[in-house]
Amino acid sequence: MSVTTYTVTGMTCGHCVSSVKEEVGEVPGVTGVDVDLQSGRVDVSGDPLDDAAVRAAIAEAGYEVAG
Repeated sequence: MSVTTYTVTGMTCGHCVSSVKEEVGEVPGVTGVDVDLQSGRVDVSGDPLDDAAVRAAIAEAGYEVAG
């Protein structure tokens, strides 16, 4: 299983975290989503991970991946 870390901008509260977790959690192959609100760090685990689908899910939740 692999873990990919994303830095997500725009999250300001617990609801933001829930939105990102819910959207990313629905991506096929994703087995875990850990979000740190303070740093904006989102660790996504799964096998295989579809990077484009994870990024699209973050965008669908209303946030942006930095970098």
